[in-house]
Amino acid sequence: MRKLFYLCLILFFTLGITSCGKQYQALFQQKSALENGNYTDTVSDYRIKPQDQLLIRNLQDIKYIVSQPADSHGNTSETSGQGQTFEVKTDGTVTLPVINTVTVAGLTRIQAKNLIEDLYRKSLLKDPIIDLRITNLKVTIFGEIKTQGNFPLLKDRTTLSEVLGDAGGITESADETNIEIIRGTEKRPKVIKIDLSNINSINDPRAIVQNGDMIYVSKNRRAIRNDKIQNFSAIYQPGLIVLNTLLLIFTLARIK
Repeated sequence: MRKLFYLCLILFFTLGITSCGKQYQALFQQKSALENGNYTDTVSDYRIKPQDQLLIRNLQDIKYIVSQPADSHGNTSETSGQGQTFEVKTDGTVTLPVINTVTVAGLTRIQAKNLIEDLYRKSLLKDPIIDLRITNLKVTIFGEIKTQGNFPLLKDRTTLSEVLGDAGGITESADETNIEIIRGTEKRPKVIKIDLSNINSINDPRAIVQNGDMIYVSKNRRAIRNDKIQNFSAIYQPGLIVLNTLLLIFTLARIK
């Protein structure tokens, strides 16, 4: 009986020790290069699609989004330097001041920007500088990340490390060796695994995130083990406390 009593004490001590463990990530360590097979996924620049939201402004004069047509009195309307958003129609076109309808579907952001600049140069401006952004592109991050949710892709070729940084970074419970990117269509999704502990992952083209990517940061083994221990403790600890108390009373009674 006394052996059982000491066994219970050891069990409680073990539960306390294992639940206090702390995991530290080892990001971007110098490791062997990734196999060539891991680089077979090529990354293509995003192509504009119908219903995309295009934020357009003329950097030549930030008071104007793009050059506005004159009214009946010969005046032009000024707008915020933040630009104006235009939606791509179902036929792949967007309607802009002065140059009217422009087909942009199927073009990359840079191609659309250059096309619009060229059209304004021919019709109105001497040296237009057009800034064009696609504002509806986003990725979703969940799991062991400090801020979960949707994050916009505001620049070309945004990396996995950048969006994780925008989300506040991974937690202490995260497994930095197993970051999963769920990519593709609903009917044909695929899972891409990135090892952020390997510095060579920076050069992996698959780590350049794409619109619609879902990024899952899984727990490390220590965190999973601690969760199991805590679940076990929550279920059985009340009974063990009662048993431990009874054994203690029994032992004290025998000593007397």
